[in-house]
Amino acid sequence: MARWRWPAVVAVAVVVVVTARTAAQRQVPCYFIFGDSLVDNGNNNDMATLAVANYLPYGIDFPGGGPSGRFSNGLTTVDVIASLLGFDDFVPPYANAGDQALLAGVNFASAAAGIREETGQQLGGRIPFSGQLQNYQEAVEQIVSLVGGEDSAAAYLSQCIFSVGMGSNDYLNNYFMPAFYSTGQRFSPEEFADALIRQYTQQLKILYDYGARKVALIGLGRIGCSPNELARGSPNGVACIDEIDGAVQLFNAKLVGLVDQFNTLDGAHFVYINAFGIFDDILRNPATYGLRVTNRGCCGVGRNNGQITCLPYQAPCPNRNEYLFWDAFHPSEAANIVVGGRSYRAQSPSDAYPMDISTLATI
Repeated sequence: MARWRWPAVVAVAVVVVVTARTAAQRQVPCYFIFGDSLVDNGNNNDMATLAVANYLPYGIDFPGGGPSGRFSNGLTTVDVIASLLGFDDFVPPYANAGDQALLAGVNFASAAAGIREETGQQLGGRIPFSGQLQNYQEAVEQIVSLVGGEDSAAAYLSQCIFSVGMGSNDYLNNYFMPAFYSTGQRFSPEEFADALIRQYTQQLKILYDYGARKVALIGLGRIGCSPNELARGSPNGVACIDEIDGAVQLFNAKLVGLVDQFNTLDGAHFVYINAFGIFDDILRNPATYGLRVTNRGCCGVGRNNGQITCLPYQAPCPNRNEYLFWDAFHPSEAANIVVGGRSYRAQSPSDAYPMDISTLATI
């Protein structure tokens, strides 16, 4: 595919047929999503992979009461963000989105995906970030045709919100999985974070080169507190795994620097969402958010319900709104509503840098 050269200044009208009602409600014309199982909404459904959630009890609280491919009992963080941005409908997965749907944005996320190509391979099929970017490049070429040329597409995409949340699997399904990967022996935590950021920078430059200007980079959460990690390494099933969270914080700190680096590019507005800090606040003050159980999944198997994810048709806990985690790895809808809400509009100055998504949308 030919690499685009986007004009530095574009002053053209984009001719897109959008109803007045939809245009009035949306704060931005489109929302594009990249990530892993935290935000996958069905791209893995038809793959030969263990990283799939298209069966009950996944989706038990989702509108319509059925599984969609989301690794949650209901909404994900990006569902919440899309709603707050004024989207009436859920952003569809790229796997089954038609051409016209591209104009409002699609979700490219894939469970088990990582920044590194090999990440998650022990689970089977997945679309790493590089593959998600290839899908986005193909989508952009379709958008060029739909709106009447590269200049029009550039103007259109420059107003869209892009959210990217990658890296969790590079730790959980790579660096801290020595039975399958050698990265933990070959890199110190600092070296591994540097290697990830170097590759991430190259990948995000592709996103920028293909029109992304308003980009929210979602930092890694407190993944050392997931029921799976508690089941594997916590002496009491409550204390989080400091080794993992310490490594994650190294990555997050470098991600803030990456935001500053990208914001020197023409027209770029990159922001960092401090998922680690938001999640930490929830863990410290669960009652503030109506949560009661923070160290075990609402469904799952074994210690902390954390040894594996929800079994097909397993009966989950009845008080799902009181659980921080839905399964061994993934937050509940209740937690996703908090994280998504604070990503959109910061509750604390530390939630987002240099601005939150609501402010990003107005630029």
